[in-house]
Amino acid sequence: MDVEIGRGKKGRRAYGFDDIAIVPSRRTRDVDDVDITWKLGPHTLRIPCLASAMDGVVSPSFAITMGRLGGLAVLNLEGLWTRYEDADEQLERIASLPKETATRTMQEIYREPVKAELVARRVEEIKDGGVLAAASLTPQRVAEYYKVALEAGLDVLVVQGTVVSAEHVSSKAESLDLKKFIADCPVPVIVGGVASYATTLHLMRTGAVGVLVGVGPGHACTTRGVLGIGVPQATAIADASAARIQHLLETGQYCNVIADGGMRTGGDVAKAVALGADAVMIGSPLASAAEAPGRGYHWGMATFHPELPRGTRVKAGTKGTLEEILVGPAHENDGTLNLFGALRTSMATCGYETLQAFQKAEVMVAPALMTEGKKLQREQDVGMG
Repeated sequence: MDVEIGRGKKGRRAYGFDDIAIVPSRRTRDVDDVDITWKLGPHTLRIPCLASAMDGVVSPSFAITMGRLGGLAVLNLEGLWTRYEDADEQLERIASLPKETATRTMQEIYREPVKAELVARRVEEIKDGGVLAAASLTPQRVAEYYKVALEAGLDVLVVQGTVVSAEHVSSKAESLDLKKFIADCPVPVIVGGVASYATTLHLMRTGAVGVLVGVGPGHACTTRGVLGIGVPQATAIADASAARIQHLLETGQYCNVIADGGMRTGGDVAKAVALGADAVMIGSPLASAAEAPGRGYHWGMATFHPELPRGTRVKAGTKGTLEEILVGPAHENDGTLNLFGALRTSMATCGYETLQAFQKAEVMVAPALMTEGKKLQREQDVGMG
């Protein structure tokens, strides 16, 4: 129902993860009977998780480790790994920058051009590790670099930007025809981000195997402040889920909804699935893995934009190994470790066996969920405090 903002404007009320609670059902289930595998085109993955295509998160070696754990890491093909032979040197430099000059210096670092030979080499490095190779390009750079990546063995392509539409209009350059491109592309293509029902449905009609849902929710993203655009994730995911149903009715084709950003804990991941996501893409939680290349720091793909940066470098610290963050065991009680063990336990507690079944879970608007009865935790800065 629309809320009147003023006489000339009405708008829907939207909700984020902290506003939502999953309601237990009449049935519970043994956690060992829960199946969290999911399909991405012809590929079946053990963990419904993609690592964000950000330089502080994914390196070729990180992608190999994540692939062996059952997830899928997406390498940024316009990042440091394809601009510099020795990306580690630049990552060390970024980690050492004072916050007052970090953005400006990163703009200088990222002025180095992308090199096609490094695009091929990085994809080959991931493939040499025996795992699926996934990588991202912005719509403006797809035509320039995707063939090089494909020839090197790329398995999954992500066409990603702050906002991606199926109807980009430009008077200065020829726009990427997503529908034609995806039809001709020999590997599965994921597109995004989006934050509305209509845009999601349009992108699904391009033939993509997955759509990234999220505009501005990431821990390092400043898009919502810089541009004033975005939709809180709970509402954005639920709207995208409705678009998936409509697309399935129209075409008989199932398109994955991938919640992109705004998740910090296993509870957030569980809520994303209960709201309709098939998988999640996360950055900051994985930037805190010992294997992450960012030295405990994390920044978004638009942080270094030469004219209008829409991200910041944030300190994620180091919480544990990638294995501990993804599948445990956890040695903290704040929900930031064993994210997918938490998802399995949430599904079992509510009685659901598969991800698609869990999407039917009852949810409530519950703004007191994160604060009710937690006074001592807040005062002592422990647990959920």
